[in-house]
Amino acid sequence: MPIPLIDLQAQYATIRPDVDAALRRVVESQQFVLGPEVEALESELARYIGVPHAVSCASGTDALLLPLLAMSPDPGDEVVVPAFTFFATAGAAWNAGFRPVFADVDPHTFNVTAEAIEPHLTERTRAIIPVHLFGQMAEMDPIQALADARGIQVIEDAAQALGASLTLPSGTVASAGTIGQFGSFSFFPTKNLGAFGEGGLITTSDPELADRVAKLRVHGGRQMYHHEMVGTNSRLHSLQAAVLRAKLPSLDSWQAGRRANAAMYDEMLEDVPEVLPPTRLEGYGHVYNQYTVRARRRDELRAALADDGIGTGVYYPVPLHLQACFGELGGRPGTLPVSESLVSEVLSLPVYPELGPERVAHVAERIRAFYGHP
Repeated sequence: MPIPLIDLQAQYATIRPDVDAALRRVVESQQFVLGPEVEALESELARYIGVPHAVSCASGTDALLLPLLAMSPDPGDEVVVPAFTFFATAGAAWNAGFRPVFADVDPHTFNVTAEAIEPHLTERTRAIIPVHLFGQMAEMDPIQALADARGIQVIEDAAQALGASLTLPSGTVASAGTIGQFGSFSFFPTKNLGAFGEGGLITTSDPELADRVAKLRVHGGRQMYHHEMVGTNSRLHSLQAAVLRAKLPSLDSWQAGRRANAAMYDEMLEDVPEVLPPTRLEGYGHVYNQYTVRARRRDELRAALADDGIGTGVYYPVPLHLQACFGELGGRPGTLPVSESLVSEVLSLPVYPELGPERVAHVAERIRAFYGHP
C-alpha cells in the first residue's frame, strides 16, 4: 500500500470548510499583510505557548535571524549551534554577522547538551541556539544555567517543536519557546502546525526584545517611513495567519495522533536490534514532527521501503560543520563523531496523525521483514 512520508492532502480534507472560510475572509477584506488576522494569530499562539509576547514573521529562518540581528553583533562574535540540525540554525547566525561554532549532539535524543556546549564557549560567545530536534525539547535547565552564568543569550530553535514541553527540576512544566530569551518557530507546511507557504514566530518574555524584533521585521520601525534601525521585510501574510488560525484548534488532537503512532512504532520495533527508535526522555512532551530511528544498512532499508511504496526521509545527510559553505571555519571529519555517525544512520518514518494503526503496522512489518524478524 502506498504510504507517503507526509500527506498534507489528508490533513486538509479534515478541516477544509474551516480553512476555506478563513481564506475567503481575508480575500473579502483585501487586507493581505499584517493586520487583524496576524494580530489575532499572535495573541492565540502566545496563549497556546504560554508566553507574554509573540511576534510573527515571514519564515522560520527569519524567526532565528531577527533575534540574532537584535543582538547587534560585532565582528568575530560567536554563536554555539548543534552540528546535527537543519541548515537555517547556522545559516541565520552567519547572515546576522556571527561566527557559528558547532557542538556535537546526544546520540539518543539527537539534541545538543550543556556538556557538549561548554567546551566551545569563549569570551566571544554571545548566544547559544539549542534545537528541539524532531519535536523533543533539549535539556534546557542546564543549558540555561550555563548561559546565565556567563551572560549569554539563549535562542530556542523550536521550529519542529510547537507544543513540546518538559518538566523542570522545580516541577514546573515549560513549553518550547518559553525558557530562553527567545523562542523561534516555523510554520513551513510540513510542520505540525503548517501554513500554506512560509511563516514564522518569535516568542519572548521581554517586552523590549519583543518590540525590537517587531520593528526589525518592518524595516526597523513601527511608524511607516520612520526607521529607528536598519531592519528587513519579514511580515507574515494575512492569508497564512488565517490558515494557521483555522488549524490551531486541531493541533492538540494532531499531536495526540502523532504520539499514538510513535508509541505503536516503539512497540513493534522494540525487539529489532538493527533499529534504534528515538528516545523520549521522562517528563518530556514529545510532539514527533518526525519519527526518526537509527538503522543499520539505512540506505538499503530505505530502498526496500521505497520499493513497497513507503516514503521515508533522511534528516540530515551532511552535518553542518562539514558543509562546503562553512569550510573557512575549519570543520574537519572526526571532530564531532556523533553528528558524523548519525547522518549515515537516521531514517524518518511516516508519523502524521492521519496515518492510522493499519499503515503504521504495515511500515513496521516491512522493516521487521527487511531485517528477518517475522
